[in-house]
Amino acid sequence: MLHFNNMHPRITLSVGNFFFAISSILTAYILFPYLDTFMSAQYAGLVISGGAVIALILFVFIPHAIKKYGAQTLAVFLGIAQMITLFALSARPNATGAVIFIATLIILGPLLTYTLDILLEATVAKEGVTGRVRTLFLTAYNVAMVGTPLLMGSLLNTTNAYSRIFIASAAAIAPFIILFAVHKIPSGKAPKIMRLSEALSVLRHDRNLSAVTIAHFLLYLFYAWAPLYVPVYLHTTLHIPWSQLGWMFSIMLIPFVLIEYPAGVIADRILGDKELMVLGFIIMGSAFASFSFITKSSSIFFIVTLLVASRIGAALVESMTEAHFFRAVSEADTEMIALYRMAWPFADIVAPLIGSALLFTGGFSWFFIVTGGLLIFIGMGSAVAIRDFQ
Repeated sequence: MLHFNNMHPRITLSVGNFFFAISSILTAYILFPYLDTFMSAQYAGLVISGGAVIALILFVFIPHAIKKYGAQTLAVFLGIAQMITLFALSARPNATGAVIFIATLIILGPLLTYTLDILLEATVAKEGVTGRVRTLFLTAYNVAMVGTPLLMGSLLNTTNAYSRIFIASAAAIAPFIILFAVHKIPSGKAPKIMRLSEALSVLRHDRNLSAVTIAHFLLYLFYAWAPLYVPVYLHTTLHIPWSQLGWMFSIMLIPFVLIEYPAGVIADRILGDKELMVLGFIIMGSAFASFSFITKSSSIFFIVTLLVASRIGAALVESMTEAHFFRAVSEADTEMIALYRMAWPFADIVAPLIGSALLFTGGFSWFFIVTGGLLIFIGMGSAVAIRDFQ
């Protein structure tokens, strides 16, 4: 029997992150196709953006909530809220209910990630191990991420029975809630509460933090564009069934498991973050732009190759941005961490707006070329601007 109280806090957090990943990823790939049963893709994008706007507003208050209730208590509360929302979606609500509950999922994701950040950072005593601690935590998420599309594909098969996905996602968040409810995790230093305007001022005057936050924002633009638009293009436009997309997406996500922890070790001991981050943006952006060449006659091998290549680049960028930022802050810097994590909901606002504009003006090929180019050139610029700790 597993004794929760004997688990190291980092193990507890990584296991919790594993189940959080299953719950989150199960729904990520079907958000647009699910909303497409009620409305057009353009309006579906507005639902995502609307939820992200509310998440951004809540980020202003969440450091105060952590100071009052604690990050662990908040994580349990947010997990319960996510479970209730998922069960509500599984009950097949009408269009209004679907919009409200999907927007709620968009709100909860980045807030839960933020509370985990605070708890994990409290376990790091020496910044020389930050890369390994952070990438081990990410690897737990990524192990779940690889297998989850297979589960999604088997649940949907050749149907669009999305209620099955919502029930499975709700079941996956249950161990997360139990784990954090029964196992006490050290809270670390007392949070330093500063106004968001002060955090923005610090960010503006710190070139290093500004650069890594921009890089993080670009990564989350990719994380918004890829799950929203690639499945819609492959399933709705090219008519590839979910049963086939499931194993394709699982193969696509393997680089996150194989690359991130070794990349963290290399960054800690040999190269530093900058070089690997630049390489990651080049690979990620080039592969995403190459999606413009995918047509109905393209081989599955070609499609999978581009999917995998894009995630090799994303894995490098993610491991380097996470390690680099958290070397520069501590768990007490709740406002700075909140500002950093606001890149996620902010990307969820911006990405659908850019995506809709590009689809209106040039279709999917134009969308992939422009967004891939943005990732390469702006990403390289932000990566070059960071200060290596080596």
